[in-house]
Amino acid sequence: MRAQSLIAVDVVKFFGERRILDGIHLTANPGQRLGLVGENGAGKTTLLRLLAGADNPDAGDITRPADTGLLHQELPFTAGQTVGDVIADALRESHDLLRRLDQLLHQPHRLTEYGAVLQRAEQINAWDADRRADEIMHGLGLPAIGRQRTLGTLSGGQRSRVALAALLVSRPAALLLDEPTNHLDDQAVAFVETQLRQLPGVVIVASHDRVFLDEVCTDIIDLDPARGGITRYGGAYSAYLDAKKAERLRWEQAFANQQDEMNALRHAINTTARQVAHGRPPRDGNKMSYNAHGEKVQASIASRVRNATQRLETLQRHQIRKPPAQLHFQAPPLTTKDTGDGHLVSIRDLHIPGRIQLQRLDIEPGQRLLVTGPNGSGKSSLLHAIAGTLHSGNVLRRKGLRVGLLAQDDTWPDLTRTPRQLYGHHETPLADLGLVAPKDLDRPIATLSVGQRRRLALAQLIADPPHLLLLDEPTNHLSLTLADELENALGTAPGAVIIATHDRWLRRRWQHPELTLNSTPTQHATT
Repeated sequence: MRAQSLIAVDVVKFFGERRILDGIHLTANPGQRLGLVGENGAGKTTLLRLLAGADNPDAGDITRPADTGLLHQELPFTAGQTVGDVIADALRESHDLLRRLDQLLHQPHRLTEYGAVLQRAEQINAWDADRRADEIMHGLGLPAIGRQRTLGTLSGGQRSRVALAALLVSRPAALLLDEPTNHLDDQAVAFVETQLRQLPGVVIVASHDRVFLDEVCTDIIDLDPARGGITRYGGAYSAYLDAKKAERLRWEQAFANQQDEMNALRHAINTTARQVAHGRPPRDGNKMSYNAHGEKVQASIASRVRNATQRLETLQRHQIRKPPAQLHFQAPPLTTKDTGDGHLVSIRDLHIPGRIQLQRLDIEPGQRLLVTGPNGSGKSSLLHAIAGTLHSGNVLRRKGLRVGLLAQDDTWPDLTRTPRQLYGHHETPLADLGLVAPKDLDRPIATLSVGQRRRLALAQLIADPPHLLLLDEPTNHLSLTLADELENALGTAPGAVIIATHDRWLRRRWQHPELTLNSTPTQHATT
């Protein structure tokens, strides 16, 4: 009997001397779809790789189904093989099972084997595999690429879609996904959400797509190092947010109440308990009675001090840990207002072959603009053209204009340097921005996660606030809490801001002009 649940028991993982995961316990049963959330660097990708068997834990045990699929594993194909080869491999088990059933149908003495093969074929719905493959290819936009395209000619995003298609076609008993929506447009994301909800097996996904977590997940797993291990919350992302806020308030209140009680006990021990009948003189002719009463008073004081001391010692042994300070985005204004007249940037007939063709765009001081569109429509190219990192003679920038670009792929020439060294000295210290945790300030860049590096890149940009801030998928690698806080900060920034994003949560709340890029010959801004 194949194992169908995925179980981790007391799993520990180190990177060098740093403990990434400590004593993780997790059980995921068929039909459960778990969303992994937590600060960048908390170990979400590490946990997925351990659960999939791509890496080994330093301690603990993991039991997984034999057919466990991980999206970010490298495809086991050469650059010369085709998209069709990948899909054919994903279909192989279904085809083999159906052929074996036909063979066993005429061998009644092998009834036990027939039953086992039939059960497996039913588990992966082998009879529907070819139709499912066509549907999945279409849903992920792969027919436009073609099954004859070799893998070596595909972009990283296209290869990711091919890998996801193969996993959805093969329907593994446990499917582990790391940021599956990063390279998908809205239509493809909605398709994947439907596919995942229909899977009978285990699904575990790490994602910064808050709408995706709301649409797909039955439970949320919070990798919060401040709490130790993981905390599981029933329900989707919105329910998790409510539960997390309520839990934090209860923790803060319980800590405050205990601290108040401990302070009151210390006060009682040092002061209050010693003030029983304090300073009252004996009455004339009643010294014997006074002495007897005084002994009772002293006994009462001793009892009260003893009881208060015992209670204080009990509380100290079971002291509630102080809720750690949360990493909050506390930056000064993200941008500087340009006080000049006229446009900050003017674009006329911008044409970058194979990337973008834009007839006209003017950026005004203080403007907000959201750039949307499918992958390959030129969102990143437009931002780079405005910033001047992709040179084009059809983009005019006001003299003296300071432009800051947060690109999707940041480069770091020297990975041995630390965030503190790279940030340098500015009016607002790096630690005060809330983008880099204190424990990471003096770690080499090489040891930081993609999300941690991206937050450092943002910190460097706003250290000297630009007149025009360009953000390319700014929430992709931010923690969900920081993403919300960044969005709020952008709303009050005095300078101009242009954001290119697929983030549906951000887009649903956007109340400013949008520029929608597509495959038409000319593009224009739409409100």
